[in-house]
Amino acid sequence: MKTIALLNYDPKSAEIYAAQIESVFSNNIIVKKYSINTGPVSGTIHADLVLVQDEDVYEKSKRSIPEDTPIMFCYRTISKDGYYKILNLPEHSEVYILDETLEMAKDIISIIYEKGIRNLTLLPACPENIQDLRNKTVIILGVSSAMPHDAKEIINIGSSLLDIITIVSLGFRLKLDYLIQNKDIQSSYSEIIPANYGLADLLGKFNITEGMLNVLLNVIEDGVVSIDINGGLNSLNERARQILEIRDENLNSCNAIERLPNIPFSEVLQKRRPVKDMLIKINGYDVIVSVEPIFHSGKLFGAYAIMKEFGEAELKQHKFRTRIIGKGHKAKYNFNNIVGGSEEITSCKEKAMRMADSNSTVLITGDSGTGKELFAQAIHNNSVRRNYQFVVINCGALPENLLESELFGYEEGSFTGARKGGKPGLFELAHNGTLFLDEIGEMPISLQSRLLRVIQERQVMRVGGDRLIDIDVRLIAATNRNISEMVRKGEFREDLFYRLNVLKLKVPSLNSRKEDIPLIVESLKKAFNGSFTLADSAVEALMNHDWRGNVRELKNYVEYLVNLNIETVEASDLPFYGDDPEEALASKICVGEGKEFIQGSPLGMLRETAGKTIDSHIFVLRQLEKGLKENKRLGRRSIYKECENNSLFISEQEIRTILMNLEKCGMARILKGRGGSVITETGLEVLKEL
Repeated sequence: MKTIALLNYDPKSAEIYAAQIESVFSNNIIVKKYSINTGPVSGTIHADLVLVQDEDVYEKSKRSIPEDTPIMFCYRTISKDGYYKILNLPEHSEVYILDETLEMAKDIISIIYEKGIRNLTLLPACPENIQDLRNKTVIILGVSSAMPHDAKEIINIGSSLLDIITIVSLGFRLKLDYLIQNKDIQSSYSEIIPANYGLADLLGKFNITEGMLNVLLNVIEDGVVSIDINGGLNSLNERARQILEIRDENLNSCNAIERLPNIPFSEVLQKRRPVKDMLIKINGYDVIVSVEPIFHSGKLFGAYAIMKEFGEAELKQHKFRTRIIGKGHKAKYNFNNIVGGSEEITSCKEKAMRMADSNSTVLITGDSGTGKELFAQAIHNNSVRRNYQFVVINCGALPENLLESELFGYEEGSFTGARKGGKPGLFELAHNGTLFLDEIGEMPISLQSRLLRVIQERQVMRVGGDRLIDIDVRLIAATNRNISEMVRKGEFREDLFYRLNVLKLKVPSLNSRKEDIPLIVESLKKAFNGSFTLADSAVEALMNHDWRGNVRELKNYVEYLVNLNIETVEASDLPFYGDDPEEALASKICVGEGKEFIQGSPLGMLRETAGKTIDSHIFVLRQLEKGLKENKRLGRRSIYKECENNSLFISEQEIRTILMNLEKCGMARILKGRGGSVITETGLEVLKEL
């Protein structure tokens, strides 16, 4: 039985390291633990090997180590849970890594950077400079000997762990390598982030024997193939055998360049330069391969290839992407959240369920408030993409330039105010998932051509970028406008319309399925924790009401009734009900932003369409009235100048959206080409009403 002396700073990390070692070597090894933070090591250390945490620990303990006792220094890493905690920190944060010494903190920082976290500024810290951590975000590793109690935030990522290279080296130094080779080391260490040593480092820096190399290669999750300068096969790990479907036991005489022609070994040996992330076909599967030359003392000794199946790489990227963008891009609703038993809604749900099985683009149409996004989320949650992102953007809510950068992303320095490092667009964030383009009819015509190209090519280029990024996204678009009519008028690209209109789903209005109203009221009542009961008169009034706002309008009324705390709701309690014509008119008044609007009137329709931008809509309508009096047809540029003269900050794109809304409400007419826009009789009546 072998004995290891473990020299650490604190008892907690010593216990963790010892448990790691014992999990591999079981009863074949005894671990003696020494912690210098609890007092200097006294007496002589008797062991077959001394494992030391770092140089500082060695200097403080070397008098107790016999000269003929071999020593070995630890290579440390962190757990995957700890890594994900760091990954979830806000971008561009300044974070201090607190460890026992500055050098140990720097080692952990290098591991974090090597594993791909580049969007944080990581700074080393130790107990000697703990006073500098006031009001800072600090990462600690398990129990620190000095806690920064006045820090802004303390994040514990758990104790550091022994890297697999330390465990393997221990086994070979103590002649217990047979125990390692008989164990599934990879599954035992699946929760550990392995230090990112390249194969060249393993061959040179660590002076590893052939047996150690074989064990380490089988711990690596990726497939690894190494060759000598003549193309002869040096080593091949188990994962590479699986990817390449190689079952030969003896490959010593194999020429890897001839046996594996798709892997660019010849190019790397000839040019003495690496080939990174090359996508090749092996046995019918897509495989990502990187090949690196192996140099030692300036001399070329061969090359090695690291390969991973494309599907595995995509899954890992999805996991990281999900952690980076957080949990906001998730579809919450399913088909059971769409309430109703009428023939219209049942037929619509059945059709949508069949569409969910497809990967084709869906165009959802229907009046405002019918629940188009609800159907989009349900389709996503019943598709093969359900475990990936559901990303939503309202195409009518953003100015043109902002909508472009949100959809396609941008590179660093592409425009004033661009984020350092650039920003991925929503197409990238939705990779393998679903992108929901709400109010697609409001998308500027200039962006429609770019969207069409992305749909056709399945590639996106960021604003200010020069490279194409492959994407796999399912599109669901929605609109309450008549897209066919817009195409006829030249307001929407015909080719884009046909690209979007593959699977068409029309969501029925509430007026066409009034028998569902009692069921919807009960469902909404539960959602708002209400307990009222509808009297027969109230049910009759609800059934006879003209539901211009559809389910959204009904939802607002239910919320209103819940807040009234009425046990039994009569017809007279409903917001739209009145006993006589004057009261009926008064009850239809909606107050908003200092003005009153009548439901069901053109002005009420405009209020519903414009929302919080009603003042801007009325201003544009007044400019059109002014143009009529002066016998002028006003274009966007003319209206924009009037906005500037009146200190109103409305962009040309916003004016375009406003004009389309006014036309939709029947208050304006947009003429083709450079004909401008004119006010209609309805628009003039609305202004008289005001």
